[in-house]
Amino acid sequence: MSVFIGMPGDFPANSAKAVQDSQLRFNLRKATHTIRGKRASVVGELPDWAQLRAAGKAIKDHTLRHLDRYLVQMEEAVEKAGGRVHWARDADEANRIVTDLVKQTGESEVVKVKSMATQEIGLNEHLAAQGITAYETDLAELIVQLGDDFPSHILVPAIHRNRSEIREIFLAKMGDAPADLTDEPAALAEAARLHLRERFLRSKVAISGANFMIAETGTCVVLESEGNGRMCLTLPETLISVVGIEKLLPTWRDLEVFLQLLPRSSTGERMNPYTSTWTGATEGQTFHLVLLDNGRTNVLADEVGRQALRCIRCSACLNVCPVYERAGGHAYGSVYPGPIGAILTPQLRGLGSDLDASLPYASTLCGACFEACPVAIDIPEVLVDLRAKVAHPRAERAGMRAAGWVLAKEVRLAKAQRLASRFRKLVPKRLPGPLSAWTDTRDLPEIPKESFREWWARNERA
Repeated sequence: MSVFIGMPGDFPANSAKAVQDSQLRFNLRKATHTIRGKRASVVGELPDWAQLRAAGKAIKDHTLRHLDRYLVQMEEAVEKAGGRVHWARDADEANRIVTDLVKQTGESEVVKVKSMATQEIGLNEHLAAQGITAYETDLAELIVQLGDDFPSHILVPAIHRNRSEIREIFLAKMGDAPADLTDEPAALAEAARLHLRERFLRSKVAISGANFMIAETGTCVVLESEGNGRMCLTLPETLISVVGIEKLLPTWRDLEVFLQLLPRSSTGERMNPYTSTWTGATEGQTFHLVLLDNGRTNVLADEVGRQALRCIRCSACLNVCPVYERAGGHAYGSVYPGPIGAILTPQLRGLGSDLDASLPYASTLCGACFEACPVAIDIPEVLVDLRAKVAHPRAERAGMRAAGWVLAKEVRLAKAQRLASRFRKLVPKRLPGPLSAWTDTRDLPEIPKESFREWWARNERA
């Protein structure tokens, strides 16, 4: 999984630039607060929300513990129903499989349902390099694609754009947009509908992801709000679905829990307008399921980090995060922005780059994300665990070793406190050199004349 092209650097550098954009901050605040309010309303209607949340967590944890068995069950069920299953260990293999399948049809264009997995592996770019054009059909993804832009939100990829900006993009890039197009939402949606209708009717190949897979029957499930997914899933002659291996659920009964959790947490609706399910190959259509690993088994092996694989991509954590609200999704440099991206991306890609090493610090650890998560992912816990694994600068490591040495013995700490109190007037307000980054963002408290230890000893004698 590569960093978005054109977005170098690490999170601090990216976010420092983003917070200077007042229009971006306004767009994000307005959108996230609207979604947050709707979510709170529909979640508040359910007296058993806490129990549903616990059930979702338990189902996901059970599935991950027995993932090997359920994946084999899924494969057998899909192939029994006439579909074909392909296993992809990484992005390169997944891209190669999908490209070969498209080429076998003789087609040079495909339509796509919104899919985080295909963004993760850079499928559109790989197909383009092979002479195949991928057309996004989700309205927000279409806006991003036409604007030569990058998604910035899991649920609403174009959340950083307002309707005036979208109108300008349509007029400049759509080609068949009406000259008198206004920025009214209904007019923009109608222009997109007319633009996409020809694609739906003409395309012979569609590519999708899936929100869930049911191992019991080999069924794939897509939840969406616009109907473009239903068009892509039913009209083309060939359907290729690229799905992360963690999207499994054991039974249809388990799906019932998530059909309550996901819509409320994502769009603030009681249920999605379109819930599409398909099992294997339907009449007149060829179906291929590409099961994607791409680092997921490595995440599964981590006792703390594996809980990130519970994620159902609802984006509730983004909508309550104070950091995301101010910095936006592009600052994270990955298809997975926000709190979940800060723990999922470094685990999938590793902590080798400056960007990935900085993402665990893209949080205040306020815990709002954990409270909002419908499957109870303790994101702050994983962030802290990842921070411990980051290769820190030499000076910081030396400082931590020195602190550890002092704190390891009571007598050392007592001596250090007495020494600090005697030389408190000589302590600088700003540390020199690279250490200045610490004091520039923190207020150094005044060192008291007397430590608590000394006060206690004096008063205890009295």
